[in-house]
Amino acid sequence: MNKFQVQTMKKKKQEVSLDNLDWQILQAIQEDAKQTYSEVGRRLGVAHSTVYDRIRKMEKSGVIKKWTVDIDLEKIGINHITARMTVFTDPKESENVAKRLSEAKEVLEVSMSLSEDLLIIAKVIARDQEELHSFIAKNVAPLQGVLRIRTSIVSKKIKEKRFLIEKK
Repeated sequence: MNKFQVQTMKKKKQEVSLDNLDWQILQAIQEDAKQTYSEVGRRLGVAHSTVYDRIRKMEKSGVIKKWTVDIDLEKIGINHITARMTVFTDPKESENVAKRLSEAKEVLEVSMSLSEDLLIIAKVIARDQEELHSFIAKNVAPLQGVLRIRTSIVSKKIKEKRFLIEKK
């Protein structure tokens, strides 16, 4: 075994083996995805080709799902509101309702929760309250299996971050 200890990560019923170097590369690019392979390699003490090969391997295996940019909509003049929508459903229809919500461009995130009731929690974005109301009335309320909808408009974001992996 080399100096990089092997760790295993579960991925949708498949296991992908990641060694310490893979974890370090993931952490480095998660902190700053604009770094070049050479910069990451210098920082970690490996060749840029090693970084390139490892990243390609993690892309192919689905560990790295996509590369994206986080845009501040308000700074470019796009005013919007964000809401958290809790959808109470008939348990027989929950999966279908969640799938249909996931297809809407206004819906940024969909999760299911098992508490007293089966809930679907969605993060929704709209230009204003009128557009949000229209989306819910025309696209969510009519879905088969929707029993009740509770919507909370976000008035102020205190913190919004992505999960950062930690060094192993």
